Amino acid sequence: MLDDYYRQYGLVLLLIGAAVIVPLSMMMMSRMAQMLHIRPHKPSPVKSDIYECGMETIGGRWVQFNFRYYLFALLFLVFDVTAIFIYPWAITLRELGGDALLTMLGFIAILGVGWAYAWRKGAFEWR
Repeated sequence: MLDDYYRQYGLVLLLIGAAVIVPLSMMMMSRMAQMLHIRPHKPSPVKSDIYECGMETIGGRWVQFNFRYYLFALLFLVFDVTAIFIYPWAITLRELGGDALLTMLGFIAILGVGWAYAWRKGAFEWR
């Protein structure tokens, strides 16, 4: 039993290690290639200019975006994460029993209250 526990979390630690080591090694190799003059480094004003889908940019570098973009993104993330939580629960509902059903109904009720609050405050309106 304990061996399975260590084996499962050992694999997770292995993947976390790979997720950290691979990008760091790539950055270090790129830096070493620049220091050994293998990789060219020729900055110019054209390379430092803002690039926006092949078109000339409109405005400066610091453009203020409408806050509602962020609000819609956050609402999308909340409900997307909710779907991620509900899917495995729905798959194993028969094995989990009635307590899991009540717990998930409470979770959905809390999200429903938040959704109703956002709706009442007009967060879903695009004015």
